[in-house]
This record gives sequence, C-alpha cells and structure tokens, in this order.
Amino acid sequence: MNVTEVFQFVVLGFAVGILSGMIGVGGGVVLVPALVLLFGWQQHVAQGTTLAMLTLPVLFLGAMEYYKAGNVNMKVALLMGFGLLIGSYLGGTFANKISGDILKRIFGVALLLISLKMIIGK
Repeated sequence: MNVTEVFQFVVLGFAVGILSGMIGVGGGVVLVPALVLLFGWQQHVAQGTTLAMLTLPVLFLGAMEYYKAGNVNMKVALLMGFGLLIGSYLGGTFANKISGDILKRIFGVALLLISLKMIIGK
C-alpha cells in the first residue's frame, strides 16, 4: 500500500466517522459503496473490512459520547447486541456462500428500500 492509498483510507475513515457520529450511518451506507465504487474492491472484502474496522472506534469513542450524554438505552443495546452477535455470524456465513454480484445486488436493494422508507415515511 502506498502513501496515497494510506491517506485516502484515513480521509475516508475520517469522513465516515463524522457521519457516523452525527447521524448514525457509516459502514453500510458510506464505506461499503466507497470501497466498491471508488477503490474497486469486491463486495465481500468491502463488507468484511468494514465490519472489522467499525468494532473498536464505534464502541469506544462514538457510543461512549452518547452514553456520557445519557443517550444510550443500555438494556436495549445489550439485547440488540446479543441478537447482532448471532445474526452477524449467520449473515456473514451466508454472504460468503453467494457470489459477489448477487451480494452487491442484495446490498443495493436494501439501501434503496431503506432510503425510500426514510424519504416517504410511514
């Protein structure tokens, strides 16, 4: 990896960190498409790298600020975290068994449906 790539990844991480801290999006909404579309990565690698990258910064910095401000429902976070633990394992197992093209389409449809729901509401 050259210096330019290192800089690009740090800047991308910085931008996503700001978005994640402000509006709660990052990995799936920004990073995965950026790695696939801007860097030409395969969908599987982009998703796996994003999951690995988000773990510590989100936990120790982003969530901590919300917690200190009294904006975390810890009981619900732990319950969802348990579901996430099992669900992410099953989702990762499934994702690695399908082709990158199919995974990319599933990802795109999910983003589209979520976007439409957010825009239209109800």
